[in-house]
Amino acid sequence: MQAQTETPPRQPATMLAVRGRRLATLVRPGSGPPVVWLGGFRSDMRATKAEALDDWAARNGRAFVRFDYTGHGESEGTFADCTISDWLADAETVIAALAPRRPILVGSSMGGWIALLAAAKVGPAGLVLIAPATDFTEVLMWQQFPEEIRRQVIRDGVWQRGSQYSPEPTPVTRALIEDGRRHLMLGGPIDPGCPVHILQGMADPDVPWPHAMKLVERLPEAGVVLTLVKEGDHRLSGPADLDRLVAAVEGIAAREG
Repeated sequence: MQAQTETPPRQPATMLAVRGRRLATLVRPGSGPPVVWLGGFRSDMRATKAEALDDWAARNGRAFVRFDYTGHGESEGTFADCTISDWLADAETVIAALAPRRPILVGSSMGGWIALLAAAKVGPAGLVLIAPATDFTEVLMWQQFPEEIRRQVIRDGVWQRGSQYSPEPTPVTRALIEDGRRHLMLGGPIDPGCPVHILQGMADPDVPWPHAMKLVERLPEAGVVLTLVKEGDHRLSGPADLDRLVAAVEGIAAREG
């Protein structure tokens, strides 16, 4: 008989009180600028890319912080009650509490937008953005919706959108769309004040690669790297994709010591 490989025990989350709710967090102590994971829309902190970064942090003695936004994963709250403002406030509060040293923000999809928004307050050492969904509530949702769906969102306050990533539909609320307009960035220059490395799949159906190019055009000329993966999908979670992610984080971390 072959010996069975034991699965390592799952690290329990620590709850952090944020604005009357408890957010689930996982913190790995270590040296260097803390790396902070900002997940995507309806994703969670135990997703494949976050786990890969945690493995890297463990091997290299690096500090790594991850958390679930309100209404996501193991955190309290109801997803449909939240907006970009809520999730941005979650991120800023977690970073202030758990990553006070100038952090490296790693944002996936919606987390890329959150990272760019948080940069003004946080002052990060660098940003690594995976398929950044900047302004997605307006550009990738509202502007793409047919008129009948727009009418339903306005009339009913919510539309249940089918998802290829979950058996449960995603509630797209009127509050989410309207609040998102308070945070739109692509209409002017964007300067996060730090190096930026963007990883983008060219076969991404959710955040098309020309969307990443719009962001690059608005970022400063210096300190910005864009890596396009021709066969890459939205998740960018294959072995080669994870290697690219780790290398991008390492590249920025090496500058900060």
